Amino acid sequence: MSFAIGVDAGGTSTRAALVDAAGAVLGTGRGDGANPNAHAPEVAAGRIAGAITAALGAYDPGAVRACVVGMAGVSKLSDAGVATVFDAAWTRIGLTCVVRTVADAEVAYASATSAPDGTVLVAGTGSIAGRIRKRRLAGTTGGYGWLLGDEGSAFWLGREAVRSTLEALGRGRPLDGLPSAVLAAALGPSGLDVRTDAGRLAASRALITAANAEAPVRLARFAPLVSAAHDAGEPAAREIVARAAELLVANALAAREPGESTPVVLVGSVLTGASPVGALVRHRLAGLEVLTSSDGVLGAAWLAAVDAFGEGTPRPPA
Repeated sequence: MSFAIGVDAGGTSTRAALVDAAGAVLGTGRGDGANPNAHAPEVAAGRIAGAITAALGAYDPGAVRACVVGMAGVSKLSDAGVATVFDAAWTRIGLTCVVRTVADAEVAYASATSAPDGTVLVAGTGSIAGRIRKRRLAGTTGGYGWLLGDEGSAFWLGREAVRSTLEALGRGRPLDGLPSAVLAAALGPSGLDVRTDAGRLAASRALITAANAEAPVRLARFAPLVSAAHDAGEPAAREIVARAAELLVANALAAREPGESTPVVLVGSVLTGASPVGALVRHRLAGLEVLTSSDGVLGAAWLAAVDAFGEGTPRPPA
């Protein structure tokens, strides 16, 4: 009997699934985040290896014919030293097959559709659009990180919320709604009297200082405030949401060929659930098949099973 293993390794959690040639899930494993850009390579590799070992249980790792690891921060493995650390981890747990590491966007796409070609649009803390060809990431639009891009992401939404608040403070606009929520989240009960010009100036300076005192991606924590203000009908928040959707759709379409009719798979907190950005993105992509990523680890497991057993391999049940 032989098997395949899929892994979805993100920034906050790692999951592994062992499947057979019939697509049945025989075991699962979990671990903490394993993005090698956010964790030391030894730590990230160890967490993935631990999740794989848990998924294997009593099964022989030597019987694994293929393993696909969808990894946030996979570009880090272009460093030969980092790649060596991961190769050593695979050897240590007894894997003898080739372990194929791919972008997490690839496994997210595969979790939603069996179509070999299409587009994946990711918007969580960061954002990126990917062109999928033969189930492989063939090109990207955006995804340049907080300094150079990440348009429409939770980071971007949070940054725009802070900018909107600063504009309201500086231009004497009302502070109800989004500005009030941002100030409370960033400064707490500051005691500043924003009814006066001096108080507004002090609040503006304090907000700038607070935002710059943390890692830039921490701005993402303000994104839910934009969604809440949007749902309450606040014009500034509605403008931010509309701009986010416009940028995300532009990136998705830029990753596609003219007239392409393949699926678009949406991934990430900004695009799924009750997110107003996600709803607007779907509206703007009307006419295309728009799907939502269900479970990245099952996408990874299916890609591994296809590698191991061929195209006819059934997809693992969700």
